[in-house]
Amino acid sequence: MSVITIQCRLVAPEETLRHLWELMVEKNTLLVNELLQQLRTHPNMEGWLQEGGIPAEVIEGLCKSLRAESRFQDMPGRFANAAENLVKYIYKSWVALQEKRTRTLHRKQHWFSLLKSDLELEQESGLSLEKLRTEATKILTKEKASLECSPEAEADQATTDNSAALWENLFTAYDKSKSVRRRCVIAYLLKNNCQVSDVEEDPEAYQLRRRKKEIEIERLKEQLKSRLPKGRNLSDQEWLEALEEAQGLILDDDELREVQASLTRQASSVPFSISYETNTDLRWSRNEHKRICVSFNGKGISKHTFEVFCGQRQLHWFERFIEDYEIFKHNEEQVPGGLLTLRSARLVWQEGEGKGEPWQINRLLLHCSVETRLWTAEGTEEVRAEKIAKRQKIIDSMKAKGSQSSKLKDYQTSLELLKTFRGFSRPSRVSYKGNPSIVIGVSFGRAKPATVVVLNVETGKVLTYRDVKQLLSKPIKEGRTKKKKTQYEQLNRQREQQRLNSHERHKAQKNGAPCNFGESNQGEYVDRLLAKAIVEVAKQYRASSIVLPNLSNIREANESKVRARAEQRFPGNQKLQNQSDKDYRASIHRWSYNRLSELIQLKAKKAGIATEKAQQPPGDNPQEKARNLVLAACEKRKVSAS
Repeated sequence: MSVITIQCRLVAPEETLRHLWELMVEKNTLLVNELLQQLRTHPNMEGWLQEGGIPAEVIEGLCKSLRAESRFQDMPGRFANAAENLVKYIYKSWVALQEKRTRTLHRKQHWFSLLKSDLELEQESGLSLEKLRTEATKILTKEKASLECSPEAEADQATTDNSAALWENLFTAYDKSKSVRRRCVIAYLLKNNCQVSDVEEDPEAYQLRRRKKEIEIERLKEQLKSRLPKGRNLSDQEWLEALEEAQGLILDDDELREVQASLTRQASSVPFSISYETNTDLRWSRNEHKRICVSFNGKGISKHTFEVFCGQRQLHWFERFIEDYEIFKHNEEQVPGGLLTLRSARLVWQEGEGKGEPWQINRLLLHCSVETRLWTAEGTEEVRAEKIAKRQKIIDSMKAKGSQSSKLKDYQTSLELLKTFRGFSRPSRVSYKGNPSIVIGVSFGRAKPATVVVLNVETGKVLTYRDVKQLLSKPIKEGRTKKKKTQYEQLNRQREQQRLNSHERHKAQKNGAPCNFGESNQGEYVDRLLAKAIVEVAKQYRASSIVLPNLSNIREANESKVRARAEQRFPGNQKLQNQSDKDYRASIHRWSYNRLSELIQLKAKKAGIATEKAQQPPGDNPQEKARNLVLAACEKRKVSAS
């Protein structure tokens, strides 16, 4: 689905804002905190975590029992549902993160167990290095021949190499083999990137590589010790308790670090957000000044109305919400909710600065998720067809089980509405159709933040490369003189500002002065320019998809590499190691790759271009990394299809 999120500010009389703030603090946030606390102390928690998650009915039961208490009886039902769903989401994401860390830890420990020096492999196998290389050549030749003869390799020989399959086969052979000699030979191949090296091993490089992996394992073990999720304490009670504890005698280093973390942790000062998963819970209208307004269904809040303040870029979406709601209001029984442009919404308080009451200082925002395809008539028909197929599949499944429940009738009614309703008049626009053979690859790096390759995956031919300077070559007007500058100069300006701010921040920290220096969102502006340029290249070559690097472990890999290098330079000297880490991080740019990746995905969604992610291969050449990224994505597609 091409779903994006837009936002606006909600403005209302002070009494309305105060009422909403108190509801969200004293009801919703308190309920979330109570649910999280009861789950943390539940006797079955360990068993649930081992099973992979907390059953939904457990959270629902706890929420129901809490709502029976007097302090939650006046709580709007939709607020209670939002709290319940939030707790489910918090634990689902936390458990998924822990499981991912566990899998990563096992893989790294497996790799660490076979990562041995050439000397160690010689001693364990009883073979000389020359014989070890000879045996490795035989195994490598045999594995490559078996891959070339496989039908998968013959089907698409031009698009990808068999490196991923070769790695997998060698790992499988290593695990299955009971011969120490054969395991040592395979370990030699895996250590050298599935190749037979004719160069003597550098002991220092090997120790750095091994220590880097060891640091990664240690960091993962520490992360797996993370505590269960906690709620939001909107008072300063926890901080005051930590301050009182810090004034006492602390002998344990771990306890000292914990107290320091409690004192320096930036706690949120706003309540949890309220999610509206049903798009018909929002009522749209215009007031006497023709300004767009919204109100919400729910006990204690439905009588309050909020004015919408948004930018020109988002205005057309909110005008569409009014059009859809007017049609829905007059034909409520005939309009399918699945074809309304608004999909869901969320009430959020944004932290502000100043003195006064919290509902005066903080700003109330409304985040709206919209289906971009529903903007046009063609996209609406596409969504309609998908929903009809989905509903029909559910109905067939329920009928096969002999179900006669009310849910079956609801699905049948929904299916009929999707088929018959034609009340939306939406503009016509030809949807984007890319060439399936053309794929864009984007590699990220320290020297060059983004490098683009346009590849024909059928022939393996590279159509073009684009670096950052080429992507940001368009002129922009600067100042009153209307002197033309390129977008690339904006990037250089942002980097220079970042460097100056870092220097000023360092001086301020030495003097104990405030150091809140920023770049006025210059980094985000440059990222938007890059994302727009990359999508324009995709449109120019009619690319079917854009492949982006998977950034899940890039920070851990970089951090481990930096620490291992510092330990090698200054063995046993923790102070110099920390200073070396700091100097190295200051010497490279601090680019937000996640933000750039999200903006590229957002721009591509709006244009109707698919995006996918693959593991970015190692290497120093950004053009080769971008090309290999596309090949890795093609290999991933083949694995998923099989």
